[in-house]
Amino acid sequence: MPLADVLFTGGPIFLGAGRPLDAHSVAVVGDRISAVVPDSEAGAYVGHETRVVDLGGSLLSPGFQDAHIHPVGGGMELLQCNLTEAADAEACVSLVADYSAANPEDDWILGGGWSMAHFPGGAPTRALLDAVVPDRPVLLLSRDHHSTWVNTAAIRLAGLDASTPNPVDGWIEREDDGFPAGTFHEGAGELFAEVRPAHSEDLAYRGLLAAQEALIALGITGWQDAAVGASSIIADPLGAYRRAVREGTLKVHVNGAQWWERDQGLAQVERMSMRRDELAAEVPPERLTITSTKIMVDGVAENQTAAMLSSYKDAHGHDTHNCGLSFIDPSILRDAVTALDAAGMQVHFHALGDRAVREALDAVEAARAANGPSDGRHHLAHLQVVDQADVPRFAANDAVANLQALWAAHEPQLDELTLPFLRDGLEARHYPFGDLVRAETRLAAGSDWPVSSADPMDAIHNAVNRIFPGSPAGPLGGDAQRVDLATAMAAYTSGSAYVNHRDHDTGWIREGHLANLVVLSPDPFTLPSDELHTSTVLSTWIEGRPAFVASDPVEEDR
Repeated sequence: MPLADVLFTGGPIFLGAGRPLDAHSVAVVGDRISAVVPDSEAGAYVGHETRVVDLGGSLLSPGFQDAHIHPVGGGMELLQCNLTEAADAEACVSLVADYSAANPEDDWILGGGWSMAHFPGGAPTRALLDAVVPDRPVLLLSRDHHSTWVNTAAIRLAGLDASTPNPVDGWIEREDDGFPAGTFHEGAGELFAEVRPAHSEDLAYRGLLAAQEALIALGITGWQDAAVGASSIIADPLGAYRRAVREGTLKVHVNGAQWWERDQGLAQVERMSMRRDELAAEVPPERLTITSTKIMVDGVAENQTAAMLSSYKDAHGHDTHNCGLSFIDPSILRDAVTALDAAGMQVHFHALGDRAVREALDAVEAARAANGPSDGRHHLAHLQVVDQADVPRFAANDAVANLQALWAAHEPQLDELTLPFLRDGLEARHYPFGDLVRAETRLAAGSDWPVSSADPMDAIHNAVNRIFPGSPAGPLGGDAQRVDLATAMAAYTSGSAYVNHRDHDTGWIREGHLANLVVLSPDPFTLPSDELHTSTVLSTWIEGRPAFVASDPVEEDR
């Protein structure tokens, strides 16, 4: 029995599922957990060199894992014109003006983070930007990255005017004469691909390091990057990851989801498989893999591009006959997922509307029928609206529900830009986590940062309460869609580790697993449910070493 390098004691232990374990200690040797033992036996693991961490009643948990996140893009936004902290439209414009004045040498003003809820109809205008930056092109992504806000200089530079047609996978907000008004939804943002500056490799690398520091401070020790590959709007992060591995600066473990191009067909399967295998020969797989494929099935409900089973209404309650967009023909989607599954690739779906969820599940079901059972661990992210008939199909097809729980509450973007435009009764079908749990669906969890906060405890609070802290609103979807704290914690630890194919050595506190751990105070299991968001990270440990310390836990050397 080796002596521990680190011993955690004096607090409850969340193992990765179920209620926390009391009166036990966790011993760490090197980068691994060597034992989980009753406190009465812990002394046998302590030597003169052992670092004893007295938790003082704080909770020890496996490190969080984010199963759907965009760290490089989010980090770059932190370093560019960052609008995420703006409280309203006026503040957004003021931040753009300040950034422009502070960066007179930039040919373009780039960044993002604006909220659709801050602008009438969710669509900011070019005139707002022209007023503060009339002489240089400006291009700013919305917080959810589904819409692009530009000024007149950018529109002119791209050669766009009233005659420019909407692309098949998006649409342009227009003024009365048809000229672009300044907001471009979904694929319409790609109309600037030929003129906007290429993403700087150095900026992407600095963005990764900035994001990693911020995420580790939130207790996150691994993630799945939901967009690795070609896109002019979202920078391909793979170069930054490779550099970080080479230079020894990537501290977490990452699985990348390679971006599926909507117009390039099944030939992508072979290319993705080759890229996966080439990277595996180059870098340690415990640090970086790209074994997943990201497929955008639809858009978002706020701009009426989420694929719905029923049509959207207009502002007067009339049927628009628009049911949103399926970015990939369902028959092609089934063929693609079947081929990816056969090639050993995981599929990571963006599926937001109820029709998109059904089409994604149909594709997984087709792959199962053609290939038999696999270890693909395919997962559907977002799940804003799920038809009741499709809930049991997750477990039946071994599909994982990847929850972005921070969205599962009443807030202006949902209440003003979404619910009034959906058919009656769909509020009850929003983010039906409780239904999924009762149907024995396997859960993972992620944030979609920088779309929303990356803080797992904020999301866990929402999963349990379905109400933002301090909000007077009732729970979105009613009490039946709440989940218990242990379920929400498991989704963000062992559940996401499963999706990332890292449950063999992360996501759990058990002998032989990596000592990727987080200390939370107060212990969330002791808090009233409406105070869960007050539990914060005291320290984050990666491979047996402290990677972040907010305030040192009480320690004593023995």
